[in-house]
Parts: sequence; structure tokens; C-alpha cells
Amino acid sequence: MVEKYPIAAQVKTFAEIVAKEHGVELVHTEILGAKRDSIVRLFIDKDNGVTIDDCARFSSAVEERLDAEDTIPWAYVLEVSSPGIERGLYSLKDFVRFAGETARIKTSVEHNGQRNFSGLIKAVDKDVVLFEDRVSGLIEIPYEEVEKANLKMDFGKELKGRKEDRG
Repeated sequence: MVEKYPIAAQVKTFAEIVAKEHGVELVHTEILGAKRDSIVRLFIDKDNGVTIDDCARFSSAVEERLDAEDTIPWAYVLEVSSPGIERGLYSLKDFVRFAGETARIKTSVEHNGQRNFSGLIKAVDKDVVLFEDRVSGLIEIPYEEVEKANLKMDFGKELKGRKEDRG
């Protein structure tokens, strides 16, 4: 995907380099607001989840790199955080990684008369997401038609698992 704004592409490039150096994954980058009021949001993750210290170290390193290169020539606020429990799915790689998990997908094109799906990511075949929707059953969604997607916390499953842990 081609970035709309060159600054956003530069921020993402620097953040990816810093992520590798710090052993974390850059999940998503956002730049919001106007030139006088910009917010740069970076979401990072790693296998066992990120800590506040991970976010702080990553934030300092990214800010140092961005300022040294004068990437953003105006004042900005840098926010670094975990993608959260119901994290966004921003790449085909995310769908592969989270196969077997519950998710929501909004598409740019209707499938079986609907654009919003909720269910289980079954698998990924080339560039097609195989998805078990609660309403439509098994559907094939070309990744290019995914407008927005995120994991969906299954609280029933989580609560059941906690009861089983207590014996």
C-alpha cells in the first residue's frame, strides 16, 4: 500500500528500524491532526505483550531518530502504546498470525448482502481470508476488500477458561 503522505512513510520507516533494534513489532502508525496540532501514534507489540518500559524506551528512541532527521518539521505529540486486546488487523500477516481467533471485518464490497462480519478467522489462502461468519457461514474475503478489521474479545470463552483454571 502506498502512503498518502511522505512524512507518514518516513515515520513508519524510522519506527520499523527502531522496532527491530528494540525487539518489538511495529503494528500500526497513525498521524492525526493538523500541522500545529499533530499526534503521531505508534502501536507496538511482542510475543508476551509490551510493557510500559518497552513503550517508553521505544518512544525515546523513535523521538530521537525523528528529531535528528527533522522528519516532522513542526511540533507534534508522540504516543506509543500496545495495540490492545481487540487490536486492529492491519496486514495479511496479521490474519495469518491470528488464525483461529474471533474477529470483526468490514469490507468495501458486499458479500452475501453484507459488509460487516463477526466470527472466526479460519485461515489465509494466498491473499484471501477464509472467515467463518456467525451469519453467513464460511466466506472468502479477498484481503484487498478488507476496509477495517480487528480482533474481538470472546468474553464467554475467557470466563470459561478462568473457571476451568480454578478447578
